[in-house]
Amino acid sequence: MASLKDLRNRIASVKATQKITKAMQMVAAAKLRKAQEAAEAARPYASRMGGVLANLSAAMEGREGGSALMAGTGRRDTHLLIVCTAERGLCGGFNSNIAKLAREHADELVGEGKTVKIICVGKKGYDVLRRKYDHLIVDRVDLREVKQVAFGNAHDIAGKVLSMFDDGEYDVATLFYSEFKSVISQIPTALQIIPANVAASEDGNGEAADLGGAIYDYEPEESEILEELLPRNIGVQIFRALLENAASEQGARMSAMDNATRNAGEMIDKLTMSYNRQRQAQITKELIEIISGAEAV
Repeated sequence: MASLKDLRNRIASVKATQKITKAMQMVAAAKLRKAQEAAEAARPYASRMGGVLANLSAAMEGREGGSALMAGTGRRDTHLLIVCTAERGLCGGFNSNIAKLAREHADELVGEGKTVKIICVGKKGYDVLRRKYDHLIVDRVDLREVKQVAFGNAHDIAGKVLSMFDDGEYDVATLFYSEFKSVISQIPTALQIIPANVAASEDGNGEAADLGGAIYDYEPEESEILEELLPRNIGVQIFRALLENAASEQGARMSAMDNATRNAGEMIDKLTMSYNRQRQAQITKELIEIISGAEAV
């Protein structure tokens, strides 16, 4: 049984931890609002970009000279997985859920005899995936010094992805991230970005866009527009993934630190009760010894 001193030290230690988790919860709550606004602001742009690409793709259907970023290489032998996670932990299952989805996807591809290559964006995803797939990781992007994600960060990652595609290093690229829904709900998502996976004229809700019978005439030609928009779309989708991750990370951390704070409070109550019981038992024992000694005189 722990001594009274040990219990006092344990209670003091848990109280100090509780102050830290409470502070982290408040910091995450303060950062969450700004991150959530940024993620929500990026969604319409990314959605409309997909709609424009879908319309252009439909206009190009049946023509020759389509971009490989839209039509693909004609093979699906080599897959590139771009796994976006956080640089820090203490955010519940946020990082592990994304890594799990990527790991399951990689296992499935390897089981089919495909070649898999992985780019890790974020330290935590790299730490998880390297245990099994260290030999498949071809690059790692470190964003620890980045306080607020900007489009330039996504543009640099997109440049690496496009450079590898131009060199023929893979056929299909899939982006893994966590879509922010609420503080308690972040959904791990896999999005194919090469070849561009755009449903016919999506309006952002998965439904066909109503063009009202309008006929569009593109200037310059559709192929020229696609050559400009398709590489930019890669950067846009990666930027959106990073923003969604930033919001999801803060939401998950806020929820995890709230649970930790409440658990610390419950532990303090139990330790305090044990301390009081042991202290009372010790006092009672001393009183019995004094009374017994007095009666023996």
